[in-house]
Amino acid sequence: MSPGFQGRRRPAEPNLPPGQYLTEDFPVLSAGPTPRVPLTDWEFVLSTETGAEFRWSWDEMWALPTETPTVDIHCVTHWSKLGTNWRGVSVDTLLDGVDTAADYALVHSYGGYTTNLPLDDLRDGQAWIVHQYDGGDLPAEHGGPARLLVPHLYFWKSAKWVRGIRLGLTDEPGFWETAGYHDYGDPWREQRYQGD
Repeated sequence: MSPGFQGRRRPAEPNLPPGQYLTEDFPVLSAGPTPRVPLTDWEFVLSTETGAEFRWSWDEMWALPTETPTVDIHCVTHWSKLGTNWRGVSVDTLLDGVDTAADYALVHSYGGYTTNLPLDDLRDGQAWIVHQYDGGDLPAEHGGPARLLVPHLYFWKSAKWVRGIRLGLTDEPGFWETAGYHDYGDPWREQRYQGD
């Protein structure tokens, strides 16, 4: 190779968070078996720090007003997918009229998975319970029948197979956070693991 040779120029990369690469695929990553939840059995429960509960069946959830966010998603395993299309109910809609002094949320999934988030990260049009991806029903391997979508954080915070949110006054680490992943998970600050 001659001095100064740079090789072929790559096309300009989109503005991705540090350490991420662009993918056109939608990789499937799961820590265990994929839960298969019949829609007749699916239920979503929002509970407050006082024990008050708000419940929605599948039909009741999708009778609520829905939105169609188009967002970029970023996985802690370094891939990013841009311009993904979803359909779901804003978490703001579920929280409307809920009396809470909570600062934190612990999201629960079918299959036992949990993840923690500050409640502020679920408000103000930042998070949805989604049941469609790219114009079709959300496949089970991607979290169907419904998953949480919090696109401004690493994708493990967008819990698959979601079944509820418990609001609390203190932060309680979830599944991956207990295993050493960062409590918050901001991709732009590369908060992948504890101490990042």
